Amino acid sequence: MSESILTHFEEIKSRGLSIDITRGKPDALQLDLANDLLKMDIEPFDGDVDLRNYGEPFGISDARKLGSEVLNAPQENIITGEQSSLLLSYQMILAKYLFANPIPWKDLDSPKFICPVPGFDRHFRMLEDFGIEMITVPLIEEGVDIHELKEVLNSNTNVMGIISVPRHSNPSGEVYSDQNIKDIFYTGKAYSDDFLFLFDHAYLVHDFLPTREQTPTWKLAEDSKTLNQTVVVTSFSKVTFGGGGLSFMAASDVNLNLIKRIRGSMVICPDKVNQKRHTMFFSGLEDIKNHMTKHADLIRPKFEITYRALRKLDKDCGSFSEPTGGYFITFISKKPIASRIIELCKEAGVLLTAAGATFPYGKDPKNNTIRIAPTFVDEKELEVAMDVFITAVQIAHKEA
Repeated sequence: MSESILTHFEEIKSRGLSIDITRGKPDALQLDLANDLLKMDIEPFDGDVDLRNYGEPFGISDARKLGSEVLNAPQENIITGEQSSLLLSYQMILAKYLFANPIPWKDLDSPKFICPVPGFDRHFRMLEDFGIEMITVPLIEEGVDIHELKEVLNSNTNVMGIISVPRHSNPSGEVYSDQNIKDIFYTGKAYSDDFLFLFDHAYLVHDFLPTREQTPTWKLAEDSKTLNQTVVVTSFSKVTFGGGGLSFMAASDVNLNLIKRIRGSMVICPDKVNQKRHTMFFSGLEDIKNHMTKHADLIRPKFEITYRALRKLDKDCGSFSEPTGGYFITFISKKPIASRIIELCKEAGVLLTAAGATFPYGKDPKNNTIRIAPTFVDEKELEVAMDVFITAVQIAHKEA
């Protein structure tokens, strides 16, 4: 191993760094873009709806209309919920677990779910909470590996559905092609008319570079005759505030009636005041798109910094994704050294997402996948963090 690399690493450690790039969070400048939400004067009534009181369990009309524009689904099929799409996803799984027809999932022998990998650790944690067995299928450039999906379904019983992030997938950035989404629908429907397609569009409007066009998921489900099996969620947690955004769900009456049973027990009334703020801030989809170009201008340079740093590595060390939107980059090492790279970074004062986090049960079978989240720190800190990262990769690669 080159002495200069080790010397450089020791010098880095002596700086006493403390840089955290574990989670994909907006930075303060991004949050400032929506600060007008905090200054709005809200009237008590929206038409004949008293925003201060109980009622409107699926959200006020204007908020549902906004969700309808974002998800390109009929307003009557929209729920406007709380900050995160994850919460609506959790409520949907809970509804199926308790009340699914003809058999609640809790009464099945070993219910299972398909999880494309690498994937979102919170999705995995959610399914694990219910004791639902997670079966992985790999992601490819076009989306889910359909051949592997068919193999998994052909060899397993009680597979209840699939959960995925079809645009700027977390963490590797795939943008599913229309054909891939159609193939997911056809394959799942052929397996069972009760197979659930749960699409988490967390990064639906989060392009920062030119990105493949996608037909709205609701339209593809309609064309594939799978609307009764399809649930699509999104949120404003990375559009306005993670601490005060909105979420939206598009679902057919079959699934809306299920989730009503859950939300009727746990969410007597949504935050209608916050919904009104958002409908005053965004009059429609064009306002959202214009707002997101400002986010893109702040995020893009950070991804470019990260790409430049990773290109300094020899190709023998590994490869990395170059997403055109979203919040993450995935590094894949050639050797099974992800945990060692993360350990070395920690020694030098840079925190990364734990090894294995992008796989169910925290177990990366190849120990080679690392999620990088460049958005939250400033550009100077990010340059330092990436210097630490590529140095750690070089050391771990030489050690192995």
